[in-house]
Amino acid sequence: MRPRLVKGILMIPVLLYTAFSAGPYLWTATMSLRTTDEIYRDHYGLPIPPHWWKFYAAWTEFGYATYFTNSAIVAVVAVTLITLFGAMAGFGFARRRYAFPLRELIFLVLFLSVMFPPQIMILALFQILINYKLFNTLAGLILVYVATELPVTIYLLRAFFAQIPQEMEEAARIDGCSDWGMFWRVMFPIARPAVATTMILNFIYFWNEFLYAVVFITKQEIRTLPLAIQFLVSDQYFDIGMLATGLMIATLPVLVLYFFLSEWFVKGMTAGAIKG
Repeated sequence: MRPRLVKGILMIPVLLYTAFSAGPYLWTATMSLRTTDEIYRDHYGLPIPPHWWKFYAAWTEFGYATYFTNSAIVAVVAVTLITLFGAMAGFGFARRRYAFPLRELIFLVLFLSVMFPPQIMILALFQILINYKLFNTLAGLILVYVATELPVTIYLLRAFFAQIPQEMEEAARIDGCSDWGMFWRVMFPIARPAVATTMILNFIYFWNEFLYAVVFITKQEIRTLPLAIQFLVSDQYFDIGMLATGLMIATLPVLVLYFFLSEWFVKGMTAGAIKG
């Protein structure tokens, strides 16, 4: 009985935290299927009947199809570039074979860049985008995301690559693999859990990022989803029901991504915790 009692006591805070975290999301999900008038009459009522047409209206009439596409392009391209460059750089910083003068100092400078709040870099990034005619473009926003999040990705993947035994690298070279072939055929597949973790974290961040997007994007046709949601709560238009629908549209891709890659995410977060 004692182990069961201890397990039950430990489950209490877990259940409370789950309810605390999932409660607002479930409430938003119910509001997404109700009209604003229904929400005003009963804030916590159930969607009876559910208004599924609101998702179609948000997708077509409110331009969410365009905003969704913009967010998808920015997030997918930025994650792809960061994953490729971050994996190669993390591998180079981790292995002794690729040591070069001032390598540790350069890595330290990259890591220190993570310490600064993003607001500090906005003015400099704004001027750079203006000079290179990348302001108000998705390409400029993608480059900003890559530049700001690449150091974190390098840091995480460097720690993982450093734990791979040297013998595996030597065995690949004996089998005739070049540096390029050894990385893509041996090292990168081994690092898939860590790579998947960085991909999920970066995708969630880019999908929900608002600060850089609101500063560097002013054209309506290239707005991302966070900017579109901000427009729904502006002074000119306020529709709680449609806002909840937009929030659900914005969160569904993240939930689907985590559902399919959650196993890799857990493996990547626990990689290196157990040695041997």
